[in-house]
Amino acid sequence: MSTENEGNAVPPAPSAPPVPVASPAASPQGSAPDGGAPTTPLPPVPQGAPAAPEQYPAPAAHHPAGPPHGAPGPTPDADQPYGAPAASAADGSWPPPTATPAYGDGGSGGAGAGWGASYQQPAPKPRNGRGGLIAAVLVAALVAGGLGGGIGYTLARGSDGSGSTTVSASDGASQIKRAPGTIANVAAKALPSTVTIEAESTSGEGGTGTGFVFDTQGHIVTNNHVVADAVDGGKLSATFPNGRKYDAEVVGHAQGYDVAVIKLKNAPSDLKPLALGDSDKVAVGDETIAIGAPFGLSNTVTTGIISAKNRPVASSDGSASSKASYMSALQTDASINPGNSGGPLLNASGAVIGINSAIQSSSSGGFGSGQSGSIGLGFAIPINQAKYVAQQLIRTGKPVYAKIGASVSLEESTAGAKITDQGASGAAAVESGGPADRAGLKPGDVITKLDDHVIDSGPTLIGEIWTHKPGDKVTITYKRGGQEHTVDLTLGSRAGDS
Repeated sequence: MSTENEGNAVPPAPSAPPVPVASPAASPQGSAPDGGAPTTPLPPVPQGAPAAPEQYPAPAAHHPAGPPHGAPGPTPDADQPYGAPAASAADGSWPPPTATPAYGDGGSGGAGAGWGASYQQPAPKPRNGRGGLIAAVLVAALVAGGLGGGIGYTLARGSDGSGSTTVSASDGASQIKRAPGTIANVAAKALPSTVTIEAESTSGEGGTGTGFVFDTQGHIVTNNHVVADAVDGGKLSATFPNGRKYDAEVVGHAQGYDVAVIKLKNAPSDLKPLALGDSDKVAVGDETIAIGAPFGLSNTVTTGIISAKNRPVASSDGSASSKASYMSALQTDASINPGNSGGPLLNASGAVIGINSAIQSSSSGGFGSGQSGSIGLGFAIPINQAKYVAQQLIRTGKPVYAKIGASVSLEESTAGAKITDQGASGAAAVESGGPADRAGLKPGDVITKLDDHVIDSGPTLIGEIWTHKPGDKVTITYKRGGQEHTVDLTLGSRAGDS
């Protein structure tokens, strides 16, 4: 894809003003104060779901379905699309029994739109003999007459006889210092602690995603779908912006949360973990900065705002055997594309508030990959949840999920999460002696609230439950026979993804 400026003539350079004899050097430009500071389409879920921006590249196109307000839908990881397939029932703990949303672009090797994508080098291949992306050079002429004071310039005549003139900033004007809190300053602090991850399966399939330094021991946090190909004997590597590349291994991964932790082999001693923020304190309208490797273009920085909170999102790679991931996501309009998956979403001070995981995407692909790009709807796993999961994976290697012990319908609905008549694989819909059973919940009950969060479907309930930890006490509001009831229950736990 060419970004050349077509149809616009380049303006001619202005005539150079006469150069005074022995003219004094212009005063250098003043410096700013110094400072410092630290995705694949989902299977249709009730009411549509976002796609995750999975690792780059993913061969299959996203199949997004726009989710209605408050309705969960598969979201593509920062590489997958939004929208998930309807399912009959799902355990409030994990996993859902039927097809789920697919990650928007690549990652785990799924055949359809989703995380799974065939492995390629992270950088786009050259096209038309000019490279993957051809940047257009826009030449602007600055007329200096009348500008006085702090702008220094030098006029030099070309030796080619064309009479062209160039304008160069003086040495003083190029010494720019950026204040703390500027995007450039935040990016400069965070980039050295982000990595581009390449995962390859034993069959040669794989893709590219992003991760960030979690601690000084060499642990890197990313998305599960970014490293899924390398879990069973595959190859895994992480490359820093300075070019240092390290082999890595998977410490633990959580399919349901879409969080994974890898560890660098022979990790350097100068690692600087990114500061973690508090995602519970994020407000709509807060500035955001995303770092990742969209379409294999490593170390890319984009900006935006938090456009919504607690967005129910379900995502998967779209394959028949895929299990969905569920989140109550932070929504951002920062540009997130395939390859951004697993990268940090930062606040204005440079603290991590989320892990970029999925995107709402249109069906048209870009860059010749068949993958869709950003349309301004990206979804990130809140860092408070991701931190808890990552710490569990480092300690035990396995995820732990909170659960209510009841199977709920995944069919499209706006009325609530209905407890099914039968659970997955013929099991009871309400686990005997489980939290829901002890609270008196029964098949046919429709859960409409968890604490003060409105529940409009099964996936929304699962996403909300997983923002809690086992042992947390929650208030469930449900309807039975047209009558509304409220009951308190203590969440149970389930270890592992099986």
